[in-house]
Amino acid sequence: MSLELNATLRDDKGKGASRRLRHANALPAIIYGGEKDPVSITLQQKDIQHKLPDESFYSQVLSLNVDGTNEDVLVRDIQHHPYKMEVMHMDFVRVDAKKVVHVHSQLHFVGEEVSPGVKTEDGVISHVIIEVELECLPKNIPDYIEVDLSEMHVGDVIHLSDLNMPEGVEVLALKHGDDNDSVVASMHARKVAVEEDEDAVEAPAATEGSSEEDSDSE
Repeated sequence: MSLELNATLRDDKGKGASRRLRHANALPAIIYGGEKDPVSITLQQKDIQHKLPDESFYSQVLSLNVDGTNEDVLVRDIQHHPYKMEVMHMDFVRVDAKKVVHVHSQLHFVGEEVSPGVKTEDGVISHVIIEVELECLPKNIPDYIEVDLSEMHVGDVIHLSDLNMPEGVEVLALKHGDDNDSVVASMHARKVAVEEDEDAVEAPAATEGSSEEDSDSE
């Protein structure tokens, strides 16, 4: 089931109109793409703030109700205020159920604590990337991609090509060749600081000519 969001059509445009909307706890947005013209809309700030913590909001198809007319869309851009907890503007792109879309999906790493590298080899796992761009039909968009780390040993590396992808979903980067098979996670040995043993430090050798000076002084 797609997420739902309500909006209203917006006729007034420009910086002044957008400023008035924000003062009224609303925000301007636009819908574009497909075979229709772009449409300017208004969203309520409180509705957007309620959706932002949900990671599926950024990748799942949204049912956008604009004055009683539904549009299936994806979030394409969110402009945040530089220091306030509010959104300044949003872009939505229309989706066609029969056409593939490109979406960014979060990676969920599981099994790190039980992996042999962490449990018995004093290893540390590095999460190199935390999201991946996918290509699929809208109905196949996953909520997230799970990355299983439970079998990793020190020295092991997981690449994009190692990810277990749902049916009908492809990693976009891999369609551009093996050179784009980036590292997702790696296991390396924990670095241990080596303390110098003061007792093992040899006394400095006598400087050249010191014995002759001693004999002369006698």
